[in-house]
Amino acid sequence: MKTSLNKSSTLRYWLAGLGIVLTMLVLVIFFFPWDSFRGPINRYVSDQLGRRFEITRHLSVRLGLITTVSLEGIEIENPEWARNPYLLKANAAQFDVSLLPLVVGKVVLPNIRLNEPRIALEAEPDGRKTWAFSRDTSKKGTAPQIGSFIVDRGSVNYLAKAQGADLDAQFALASDSGNALPLSFKVTGRWNDGAFTANGRTGGVLQLSRDSKVSFPLEVNAVAGRTRLAVKGSLADLVNLDGIDATFDLQGENLDDLYGLLGVVLPATPPYKLRGKLDKREKIWAVSQIQGLLGKSDLSGALSFDQSSSVPLLTGKVQSKVMDFADLAPVIGIAPSRGSTSKPNSAIISKGSKAALSAANNQSVSTGAAPGKVLPRTPLAVPRLNAMNADVTYAAADILHVKELPLDKGSVHVKLQAGVLQLEPITLGVAGGSVAGTIRIDSTVVPAAITTRLDVRALQLNQLFPAVESTKTAYGKFSGQFNLRGRGNSVAQMLGSASGDVAILMGKGEISNILLEFMGLDGGEVIKFLVRGDKTVQLRCAAAAFDVKQGLMTSRAIVLDTSDTLITGQGQISLANETLDILFKPQPKDMSILSLRSPLRIGGTFAKTTAGPEASALAGRVGIALVLAAINPLLALAATIETGPGEDADCAAVLSNAAKATVANGK
Repeated sequence: MKTSLNKSSTLRYWLAGLGIVLTMLVLVIFFFPWDSFRGPINRYVSDQLGRRFEITRHLSVRLGLITTVSLEGIEIENPEWARNPYLLKANAAQFDVSLLPLVVGKVVLPNIRLNEPRIALEAEPDGRKTWAFSRDTSKKGTAPQIGSFIVDRGSVNYLAKAQGADLDAQFALASDSGNALPLSFKVTGRWNDGAFTANGRTGGVLQLSRDSKVSFPLEVNAVAGRTRLAVKGSLADLVNLDGIDATFDLQGENLDDLYGLLGVVLPATPPYKLRGKLDKREKIWAVSQIQGLLGKSDLSGALSFDQSSSVPLLTGKVQSKVMDFADLAPVIGIAPSRGSTSKPNSAIISKGSKAALSAANNQSVSTGAAPGKVLPRTPLAVPRLNAMNADVTYAAADILHVKELPLDKGSVHVKLQAGVLQLEPITLGVAGGSVAGTIRIDSTVVPAAITTRLDVRALQLNQLFPAVESTKTAYGKFSGQFNLRGRGNSVAQMLGSASGDVAILMGKGEISNILLEFMGLDGGEVIKFLVRGDKTVQLRCAAAAFDVKQGLMTSRAIVLDTSDTLITGQGQISLANETLDILFKPQPKDMSILSLRSPLRIGGTFAKTTAGPEASALAGRVGIALVLAAINPLLALAATIETGPGEDADCAAVLSNAAKATVANGK
């Protein structure tokens, strides 16, 4: 019994002694003069970082598995190669350090709070970073793992030459505890070597840990060059910009500008204004619920940009209810003229209203061609085709304002793989018929190689030239095929070097008789039609076929056969020089007076076409008339009487011959 009491008393003494020791240890730790360690700590950390580290005023530590370190006055120098002398200079700092990861040399900082910090971040193209805490600042995994980050008034400078970035950010933390977005910021400087400004608000605690389950709210308004972006939403991973769930409003002068800002290859466009929903998960950016205007065309759909591979991939589907044809001009190298009114409406449209868009019908464009030239010579951004891959479809339900070519709808499947762009298939509704085919651009060779194959089917003659009065009463369907291969970085270069063949074929129909008589300079028939009105004549067949070699189109067959006249032709069209020289020879099948029938020559340039009778043939006919008039004025009419030696053409043979090369190339 006595022995048990002695043991119990001894245990109490030991416990009391242990308590006293622990209390003394806590008091020692609490009142420990940590400032006396500032010198050794400064030297040790500086040696480990390979740069100067200094706690300038006061140090206190609260020990534990997660140790809290409080500093008054802290300076961390940048490496010698950096522009700014300090990585961090703050009035006060407090951070937690996990001790166990330090055993394996890993720095884990669950929480950091800075008061009035000045931070300078710099990244070199060779991979060096000022925030990499190692002697080798290009070594991966040397940056500390940070959880939450709280700042109260301060600035950040970010310099990255590879991105053309030099940005200064000022930020402040609001004292209002009920504010959901207490941290405000303002950014100025340059991004992608262009002017950049931004402002906005975010949550007060920056969650930098990948394991954080708290979404970080933010509102951002940014202007980069000619592009404006407004984003409102949240993200889950601030460091990697992952888990984004936000809405956006984007507007600018040209979607092509986004290549320098985001690395996305998009076609040149007129001014645009779009809105939608933005999501990002890991390496995939998704833009959905797109709604807006591109020039005067409405646009909707969804796109996804996958950066998980070495070459990013753009996929998606977009469409327009109403597409203004003038908005396609920049895609083929035609820039809006200075007098153009191509800016989109201020409000984002939600419905494709054809009536609303048709009010703006006076947009003019400039081809960017040399004086006296028509074909666009503005270089296309062909080299950028190697920057990414793509699989995107676009469809327009209605196409407006096409004076030269009556399009009514269209669609295209864009496929870009390893620098080779394929538009396949291209489908267009034209003049009651269709044009379908493929265009292939290979940017892996210099200059780029382009292959075009287009099939024309059942185009209505009276719809094809709506501005030509004499074709309104005509009818008939024609088809054709265009097979061309060329090299160049502009439309003019590609066509100027093109080789292949072109054929247009038409069967039975009706066309204006007065048009035929004008072509044949039959004065008597013209007067008759002007008095009585125009009538149509039966068209038996028509064909025009050209062989194309190095931009020179040489006619293989030109025939137009009607019940009234047989017209044959021959000549050349230079796509390189933009000139044409075509001779039409009319052979009427009826008799007529006041006829000075002679070949009709179409010449000049694409910009200034000329048309008139062949001078030598007409001069001969006039000369005979003058000789006969000298004998008897009445005999002068004999030279103008047309006996109609023309005969029906063998239409089957004509169409077969015109289509011969086309069929061969279409195997």
